[in-house]
Amino acid sequence: MFQILNENGEINDGQQAPDLSDDELKDMYAWMLKIRTFDGRAIKLNRQGRLGFYAPMAGQEACQIASMAALKKSDWLFPSYRDMGTAMYHGFPVEQVFLYSRGQINGMKVPEDVNMFPPQIIIAGHVPHCAGAGWAYRLRDEDKVAISFFGDGATSEGDFHEGLNFAAVYDANSIFFCQNNQYAISVPLSKQMRSETIAQKAIAYGIHGIQVDGNDALAVYQATKEAADRARKGEGPTLIEAVTYRFGPHTMAGDDPGRYRTKEEEQEWTNKDPLVRFRKYLESKGLWNDEEEERVKEEILNEMNEAIKKVEKMPKGTVEELIDDTYTNIPPILQKQKEEYVRWKEEK
Repeated sequence: MFQILNENGEINDGQQAPDLSDDELKDMYAWMLKIRTFDGRAIKLNRQGRLGFYAPMAGQEACQIASMAALKKSDWLFPSYRDMGTAMYHGFPVEQVFLYSRGQINGMKVPEDVNMFPPQIIIAGHVPHCAGAGWAYRLRDEDKVAISFFGDGATSEGDFHEGLNFAAVYDANSIFFCQNNQYAISVPLSKQMRSETIAQKAIAYGIHGIQVDGNDALAVYQATKEAADRARKGEGPTLIEAVTYRFGPHTMAGDDPGRYRTKEEEQEWTNKDPLVRFRKYLESKGLWNDEEEERVKEEILNEMNEAIKKVEKMPKGTVEELIDDTYTNIPPILQKQKEEYVRWKEEK
C-alpha cells in the first residue's frame, strides 16, 4: 500500500512529498476541514427534518479532496451519493447539495461551468459513463480526464467490471477511484470478495492499479496525479483503491453501524483520522494553527446557514414537474398517469 505520511503526520523514510506549494497544501487541508464541518452540520439538519437523504462522508475527506486537487477544472467528475465533497470542491454549490438532499428537481441541475454529472444513486451505475467519457476524450485527443468515485461494494456489481473492461480495451482517459471504507452498508469486505486487494483487479483488465492509504492526503494526491498524467499521455485508465473508513453510518436512513462494527475497530480507525494526520504535517511546517482552524469552520457554517435558509424558502416540487422535467416527450402511459394525478389533486 502506497503511503507518504504516517499516522503521526511524518514523511515515511524513502518517500517524498508531492511538489505542492505552501498555499496549495493549506487549501487542501482547508477543504478537508470544510467537508468534515459540513458533514457534522448536515447530519444535524437531517435529524431536524430539514434535509432528506444524506450519506455521511466523515473519514473519507482525504480521498475526496486530495484526489480532486490533483485534477483540472476541465476534467469531468462522475460522483456517487457519498461524494459531495468531490462535487463541492469541483464547483457544485452548497445550495445545490441541499436541494439534491431534499429531493427537489433543481438539486440535480449542475451549473454550466461545473464539469460534473449528477450524483449517481445506483451502485456502480456511473462507472460505464466514466469509461465512455474517457473514451470520447481519447477519440477527440482532448486533454481531459474522467474520474468516477465508488465504494468497495460497487466492485461486486456488473457495471464495475463492464466499465473497467471497456475502458481498458479502448485506452480511455479514465480514473476509477474506489473508496474502500470496509463496508457495503453492513457487509464487510471479507464477504465482498476473496482477492487480497481491490487494486489487483486491475491486472485482469490489463490496466494500471494501485492501493493507496486513503487517509493520507499526500499519497492520494500523488497517486491520482500520476494516474491523470498517464491518461493524458494515452497510456490508459487506472484503478485506484484508497483504503479508508467511514466514521458514521452508511446513510441517515436508520443504519446503525454499532450492530456490525466493534468499538475497538472504530477506535483503531479514529487513530488514523486523515484530518489529524494532515494537520500535524502542516503544523510541523508552520502552516496551520487554531486560529486558521476556527476561521475555516466558521466560513463553511455561515455558507451552509445562508444556503439552507434560501433553500427552505423555495417552493417544493410537484409530481407534474418531476414528470415534465424527466421527459421531453412524455410516454402515453405516463401522460395518462399524470392527468389522473392532476384530477385527483384537484378533487382532493
